[in-house]
Amino acid sequence: MSEGIADDTATRVFADHRELLFSVVYNMLGSVADTEDVLQDAWLAWASRSAAGAPGEIENPRAYLVRIAVNTALSRQAAISRRRETYVGPWLPEPLVARTDVDDAAERTEAVSMALLVVLETLTPLERAVFVLHEVFGYAHTEIAPILDRSPAAIRQLAHRAREHVHARRPRYQADPKVQRQATERFLQAALGADLEALMEILAPDVTLWTDGGGKSKATAALRPIQGADKVARAIAGTTARRPMELDIVYRTVNGDPSAVLFDKEAPFAVMVLDLDPDGHHVRGVYAVTNPDKLTHIDEVAEEVGGD
Repeated sequence: MSEGIADDTATRVFADHRELLFSVVYNMLGSVADTEDVLQDAWLAWASRSAAGAPGEIENPRAYLVRIAVNTALSRQAAISRRRETYVGPWLPEPLVARTDVDDAAERTEAVSMALLVVLETLTPLERAVFVLHEVFGYAHTEIAPILDRSPAAIRQLAHRAREHVHARRPRYQADPKVQRQATERFLQAALGADLEALMEILAPDVTLWTDGGGKSKATAALRPIQGADKVARAIAGTTARRPMELDIVYRTVNGDPSAVLFDKEAPFAVMVLDLDPDGHHVRGVYAVTNPDKLTHIDEVAEEVGGD
C-alpha cells in the first residue's frame, strides 16, 4: 500500500469514528474545547501509528481509537481540575445545543443530560470513564478492561460504585419531551415576568438553581448553587425585576432534553435547562449557563431568533 493511500485510509477511518470519540470524551469532560483538544491528540497518535504501518493492520480500529481518546482525556483530568478550582461561581458543563428539535431516539441514547453530567462531576475520573462507557455506550466490562488497562473484576467494582453513586443522587427516569417543553415554557414565562407566585407553583420544594457565569456574564450569577423553592423563586424574580430586558427565546434540544436558548439583541445570552421530578410537573433543577465562553458555538441558531 502506498503512503498516500495509507494516509487516506487513516483519515477516513478516523472520520468514521470521530462522532463516537467526541461523544465519549465530552461525556467524560463536559467541555467542548477540551474534547476537541483530546481529539486532536488522538488524531496525531492515530496518524503516527498509521504511518508506521498500514491502518488495516490494526485489528479493531474502533477499540484502538476509543482507548487512545479515553486515556488522553484521563491524562488531562488533573490540569482540568486545577483550572476549575479557580473558576468563579458554579461550573456547569458546556451545553450542546441542537440546531433543530428533531427527536431522534438513537441520538438521545448517547446524549447525557445536563443534570446527569453535573452528577458525573462528583465521580472519580476512572469511575466516570467506566460509567460513560458502560452505562451510556453499552461497553461490556470485558471490553472496558483493556481500554483502561484494568482487570475485568476491577472494572466491575468501579462500575458498581459509580452506578450506586449516580442513582443515589439522580434516580433513573426520562421526562416526556412534550412535558419538558411545556414546563420550560411555563417556567420562563414566570421567570421573565418576575411572577413569584407562578414560580412557587412550578418549583419543587427541594429545587436547586445553578448559574454558571464564570465571572464574565453581564447577568447576575450566584457564587453558589441556591437551594429551596422560596430562595430560588426570590432569586430569579429579584434578578429579573432588577435587570428588565427584552429577551428572545428559541426552544432547542440541549444535551438531549428540550430546553431554551435566550438571546439579547441576537447575541446568545443564556442556555436554560430544567430537570423535572419524575411526576413531570415540578422543576427540581434549574441550570442556567450565561458564561459567554460557553455560548460561542450556538451563534449558528441566531438567525432563528424571533421565530420557532
